Amino acid sequence: MEYVTQFAEGFMGLFQTGAQTFISWMSGIVPVVLMLMVLMNTLIAFLGEERVVKVAKVSAKNPFTRYLLLPFISAFMLGNPMSFTMARFLPEYYKPSYYAAQAQFCHTSNGVFPHINPGELFVWLGIASGIEQLGLNTMELAIRYMLVGIVMNFIGGWVTDYTTAFVCKQQGITLSKTVDTLAN
Repeated sequence: MEYVTQFAEGFMGLFQTGAQTFISWMSGIVPVVLMLMVLMNTLIAFLGEERVVKVAKVSAKNPFTRYLLLPFISAFMLGNPMSFTMARFLPEYYKPSYYAAQAQFCHTSNGVFPHINPGELFVWLGIASGIEQLGLNTMELAIRYMLVGIVMNFIGGWVTDYTTAFVCKQQGITLSKTVDTLAN
């Protein structure tokens, strides 16, 4: 009977710990994420959706704006998974590369901007918990993670450009490198 009791106490303890974590999130990270989402929607409303679309089209012109600027702006303004929709304003040739850069950015910026990818916030919170237990600053880690991520996201996007070129040549496919403004 003692083992059954210990198992039941441990089982309930698991849920009690989960409840305590949930309550800490409700008074900590959830309001921050909510306020960042309000800011994001306010900025889009203030700037106008047309201007946001124009930024996406202009950023398609070179790899730095395509894989550094556009992923950051769209992730910050739209979050995951909406940030991927900005690819619709890019030429077909660059869509795979944008997707590669954007997918990585939604993960590497989570520590600084938790509203970007709240669905995977538990990963960052787990890492941050370990860092806090070591007595280290979590924001320093978050910023380093984001900066390294930005560089790697750019490289990933650009490498995907070369991969796309290779596959197009291999398959005999020609993808457009210009934006069709009438289709958007």
